[in-house]
Amino acid sequence: MPHAANTRWNYCHPKKIMGGIYIHIPFCKQACTYCNFHFSTSLKLKGDLIKALTKEIDSYNGFFNEEKVETIYLGGGTPSLLEEVELKQILNSVYANFNINPGAEVTLEANPDDITLDKLRVFREHGVNRLSIGIQSFFDDDLEFMNRAHNSNEAYACLEIATKAGIDNVNIDLIYGTPTLTDEKWLDNLDKVISLGIPHLSAYQLTVEPGTALASHIKKGKIPPLPEENAVRQFELLTQWAEQNGFDHYEISNLSLPGKRSRHNTSYWQGKPYLGVGPAAHSYKDHRRSWNIANNAIYIRKIDAGESAVEAAESLSTDDIYNEYIMTGLRRSEGIDLRNVKQFGDRYTTFFKEGIQTHVQNGDAELINNNIFRLTRSGKIFADRIASDCFAV
Repeated sequence: MPHAANTRWNYCHPKKIMGGIYIHIPFCKQACTYCNFHFSTSLKLKGDLIKALTKEIDSYNGFFNEEKVETIYLGGGTPSLLEEVELKQILNSVYANFNINPGAEVTLEANPDDITLDKLRVFREHGVNRLSIGIQSFFDDDLEFMNRAHNSNEAYACLEIATKAGIDNVNIDLIYGTPTLTDEKWLDNLDKVISLGIPHLSAYQLTVEPGTALASHIKKGKIPPLPEENAVRQFELLTQWAEQNGFDHYEISNLSLPGKRSRHNTSYWQGKPYLGVGPAAHSYKDHRRSWNIANNAIYIRKIDAGESAVEAAESLSTDDIYNEYIMTGLRRSEGIDLRNVKQFGDRYTTFFKEGIQTHVQNGDAELINNNIFRLTRSGKIFADRIASDCFAV
């Protein structure tokens, strides 16, 4: 069996390989009850961290060789907390060090309460052409339960501001499965996507992550455990809504109007290389994954000293690569192409065929054109479980 790092699978390396850059901005005004991402609610290190970010970006100017960068994504945390001059510093460093495709998708994650018209106009002038806004709900009781920093009025206002700033490529995040969210309110949230002209939706089930305030509240009995049946029912409503309103449910948690898929996230699922800079950011290239230390002060100190901020790295085995292809493939509307599975060898073809067969028989998966296996509407609810049945073990 060849080592994974020396193997190139055709399915994840299209003829025209273009990479993406992820920039982690680890600051938030306050902690949402469900969030387990790396961030700090103290902004006192923000200036030093921005300087360290630009220095780390400079150090990676050969990461993509001659390949063009197709997408840039500023995530967090809350990148919309950046001042105009700070965003300029970061993006100018990116533009100076990498070969950026003129049509690159440049996304900035934002919270509704941070968005101003003047700020967005400056961001747009420096290349930001897509916003991903963490609205989560248009109802104040849902937002209070999640400890969001904004209210419903700010949710509506930020979308109007984005339009005035000339940014029409917008995603909003919505969360379902919360104790405060009825089916009627969930459908109302979804209908707002239509009435407000939003071309992309990321819909996430509320999950209880270790170490979060939500996990602590449940453990202490302050709130009851989340009923799984509510989330399942609201996911079913989501799939029905998408079919009725012309939204492409192209990945379990992502839906878009035609031509408005997230190019950055899609590149992850296609196995394209990406560079991650900032605390806790991950990078991937040639079947090797690395990640930075998740500590702002140590990250700054290492970068200032001219050291690498990488905490650890791993080379993926063929089992790992196959399992990731199965996981991401079954979550996508394109499904799994059996011809791609066969590239891994007979052992993996057997794993997949044996694993998927039961789900085809019970109607949770279907075979299209003799080669493509994809999940049905009922199967999407159990995507991760179905994928695990097909994993190499």
